[in-house]
This record gives sequence, structure tokens and C-alpha cells, in this order.
Amino acid sequence: MLKLISIVSPFIILVWLPLSSTLYFHIGETERKCFIEEIPDETTVIVNYKVELYDPKTGGFMPSSPGIGMHVEARDPDDKTILSRVYSSEGRISFTSHTPGEHVICLYSNSSSWFSGTQLRVHLDIQVGEHAIDYANVAQKEKLSELQLRVRQLLDQVEQITKEQNYQRYREERFRQTSESTNQRVLWWSITQTCILLVMGAWQMRHLKSFFEAKKLV
Repeated sequence: MLKLISIVSPFIILVWLPLSSTLYFHIGETERKCFIEEIPDETTVIVNYKVELYDPKTGGFMPSSPGIGMHVEARDPDDKTILSRVYSSEGRISFTSHTPGEHVICLYSNSSSWFSGTQLRVHLDIQVGEHAIDYANVAQKEKLSELQLRVRQLLDQVEQITKEQNYQRYREERFRQTSESTNQRVLWWSITQTCILLVMGAWQMRHLKSFFEAKKLV
């Protein structure tokens, strides 16, 4: 499941998108676009993008100049940087996940002065797992027949399904641990509250008894 975060500090907008999707978005000088992708471990992710520059004369978008590029950054669920590099106005980025969970892919302009407030349009295509494999290229390199290629695709799909199932089990385990930890904390907090009430009640009774004795009412 892909989540789009459009970051225009300090506002953050969350949008849900399909697992493998093609989209475009507009970006300004100070904007930063981030995508959160839930990825199993040992899974290949390919990001294709193309940048277009807004033309105020025509009111449309034209191919960007060579000096315009994008800084691409990818972080794993532990917030460790997997990839951080400045690319050209059009590129193809690939990385492999080593930790299951939410991976963050961020894109922002490589400069804040070259387009003087003009918007950029970024076409983006994120592919995960078997969707990232170019089977036409695989068939050509390995000289596979149509049947062999189809078997290869099915095997890759089975492997990806297995990874997805393992990831779901991982998420369920994490959720169970969080639930147990929360329940335990609630239990101990209830016990602590009860103990505090009992102590306060005993102290009040003792204080009230001392007050009655001082007034010689008992």
C-alpha cells in the first residue's frame, strides 16, 4: 500500500494510492514530496520519474532544462538512509529493502533559485516486487521461450506472495506485542490508582480519627 505525503512545512497531507501506480504532482521551490511504501524484506523497488518545467507563456509544461534535477532520498523503517543522491531531470532509481515495514521515498528540487517560483510537474512511477522486473529484457537475456517466461513470472509472483504473507505475519506480531504492552500498562496503571486511593482513604480515616480524639468526640 502506497501513501503519499505532500510536505509543505508545516502541513502534511496523507493520500492512499495503489501498490504500483503512475501519477504526477506539482512541486515548488520549498516543497518536499514523500511517499510511504509498505515493503516486505528483500524486495526490489524501482522508481521512474520525469520532471517538466512550467511555461508561463503557454500555460503548460515543457521538458525541463539539463540543469534541473531532483534530489531523491529513501529511508528504511529504522529511519536509516538507503539512498540519497541528486539525479537529472529524468531517471530510474532502484533499491532493495532489507527490513520489512514502511519505507519513505522523498523527492525535492536540487535548487531553490533556478526556476524563480515556477512550478515543476513530476511524473512518478513506483513499482514494487515482481512489478519492477522487466520480463521482456529477462526473456531476451536468458533466451526464454514464452512458456518459460510465463513460468518465471508465476514463480516470481509466488515468491512475492510469500513475502507479503510473511510481512503480514510480521505486522500481526508487532500489533500483538503492542496490544499486550498497552494492556499491561493499563493494568498496572489501574493497580497503581487503586493503591493510591486505598492509601489516601487510610490516611483520611486516620486523620479524621485524630481530629475526633483531639475534639474529645470519641
